[in-house]
Amino acid sequence: MSASPALPEALAATAEAVAAYIDAAIAQSGAPGERLASAMRHGALAGGKRLRPFLVIESAALFGVPAAAAMPAAAALECIHCYSLVHDDLPAMDNDDLRRGQPTVHRAYDEATAILAGDGLLTLAFEILAREEAGPDAEVRIALVASLAHAAGVAGMIGGQMLDLAAEGRFASGRPLDLPAEEIIRLQAMKTGALLRQACEAGALVGRATPEERASLDRYARAVGRAFQIADDLLDVEGEADTVGKAVGKDAAAGKATLVGKLGVAGARAELARLVDEAEAALAGFGSAATLLKEAARFIAARRN
Repeated sequence: MSASPALPEALAATAEAVAAYIDAAIAQSGAPGERLASAMRHGALAGGKRLRPFLVIESAALFGVPAAAAMPAAAALECIHCYSLVHDDLPAMDNDDLRRGQPTVHRAYDEATAILAGDGLLTLAFEILAREEAGPDAEVRIALVASLAHAAGVAGMIGGQMLDLAAEGRFASGRPLDLPAEEIIRLQAMKTGALLRQACEAGALVGRATPEERASLDRYARAVGRAFQIADDLLDVEGEADTVGKAVGKDAAAGKATLVGKLGVAGARAELARLVDEAEAALAGFGSAATLLKEAARFIAARRN
């Protein structure tokens, strides 16, 4: 499952370009004073693989779209992802002190500033997509806004987070739920998978893909989304905090339902391998143009942080 040397270079180049774009967007956002803008930068620019924007850019590249043209959609999605991390880390949610090897935003600043910084990144995402630089065709920009809002909203990431909290026993009975595997898959497809699917959908929208091409990319993204979450759950079981960049062992402590818990470590690794094969098969029609996307699926399954 090892990645070729080209993938780390491509990920690094994307990460640098996306960070520069978001940094400039924050500078132009009109945030009053330095504290709010600084907290937004802490939440959005403090490292990270930028996997989601990479998927946007590489999906768009399948249709001949240059990286610069796909960058607004990629940066907007990353703003949404980073806002979600800022809010997930809050004491009322996951109560984490460490993110990407650094203090979480509410620890580096305070809870109120962290909430507003997350809100700022959320709204900045849609401001970016509304600008003409996101695409000269207004219909494409509207489609991108609708796609991102749906993936990030109650039918996607936010709804998945609510289901996750309920499964931990945060409400009603106060006891963790023993969810069946299919319910865990549904929860994770919303909480984690929705934004990964949107990444490929955004690239397809920018590239004006055919319905058949969009369907192939969606099959790839669904498999990658499930693989990402299983890999993340494995890291929580097997990883070291210094390597992972955040606290580990929290899923079991919270009684959180995961596929690793259902399948065991060996079973989870077997499912990861199957999902990588599924992701690669979905891209067969794109030929060598999809090489980096296939490498990304392997990278996701084998990641250590």
